[in-house]
Amino acid sequence: MEMKTEILPTSDEKSIEKAAALLQNGELVALPTETVYGIAADARNGEAVKKIFVAKGRPQDNPLIVHVTGPEMLPGLVSEVPERAQLLMAAFCPGPLTIIMPRGPEVAAECCAGLDTVGIRMPSHPVARAVIEKSGCAFAAPSANLSGKPSPTNAQDVFTDMDGRLPLILDGGECDVGVESTVVSVVGEKPTLFRPGHITLEDLERALGEEVEVSKAILEKLPEGAVVRSPGMKYKHYAPKADVTLLDGTFEQFKAYVDAHAEQNPSCLCFTGEAEKLGVPCVEYGREGDGADQAKHIFRCLRALDEQGDAVVYARCPQKDGLSMAVYNRLIRAAAFRVIKL
Repeated sequence: MEMKTEILPTSDEKSIEKAAALLQNGELVALPTETVYGIAADARNGEAVKKIFVAKGRPQDNPLIVHVTGPEMLPGLVSEVPERAQLLMAAFCPGPLTIIMPRGPEVAAECCAGLDTVGIRMPSHPVARAVIEKSGCAFAAPSANLSGKPSPTNAQDVFTDMDGRLPLILDGGECDVGVESTVVSVVGEKPTLFRPGHITLEDLERALGEEVEVSKAILEKLPEGAVVRSPGMKYKHYAPKADVTLLDGTFEQFKAYVDAHAEQNPSCLCFTGEAEKLGVPCVEYGREGDGADQAKHIFRCLRALDEQGDAVVYARCPQKDGLSMAVYNRLIRAAAFRVIKL
């Protein structure tokens, strides 16, 4: 199913019109959001949504997030808007937050992977919002990468994965946040964090005025065959071709470990300013202790390892709280849960 993939600048009104027309006609469009680039299809059109899974090579049991401009678009997409969802929308929307709610009758079944819930997000990125407004379509959109690869944060990385798989990529430059949205469920007894992101656990608890449970799947491996309520909970994800291992310890311990394994010709994924002290090929993914800086660069850096052709990569372990939780969550999946305590 080879097609020509066009890249258009988002500064041109005609680009937005073209994207809107494609969505209305059941086609796919890749576009920027504040988190990462996504592949959009009309969320009410099951045949269109199926094309996303084909383009990505994505398993059907992985649900998709539905993007809208605001609460006015929710009727039909959700069957109710729980009070907790209202609190969260007031605090964080539009923004990098996905709220899992009871699904409504108009969402294509293909978005929900057989679940009775749907993830809803209100992006703040002007291009994503303009395309929704122009098309009138709530769109389902996962990240615009081949399934299992690092998510793309610029149009060129989308093109690398998606050339010939969809008709249009809107180029809106680099994404601000760099990791996918925080996913929180307000269905059930307690609110539950399913995927960490730019909006932290602490942010959610402050807005809700109550404790938010953290899904086990965030920091550890899910059992085989587990049902997932959120994207990004699967086993190996966001992964470069290299074998990545996270090393949890101080810089001195990290350097000693890398030096001791020199025969593997390893490369390193390290913090800003550390490369020159390591004496092996390195990619720096952000300042130590600065979760926002790391989040912005982590996926581009994982792709850079592939571009260098690295086979064995040792990665500095970020902190596991606040915004760093999102980075740690992506890295342990890129590393297929290989973590060595130093």
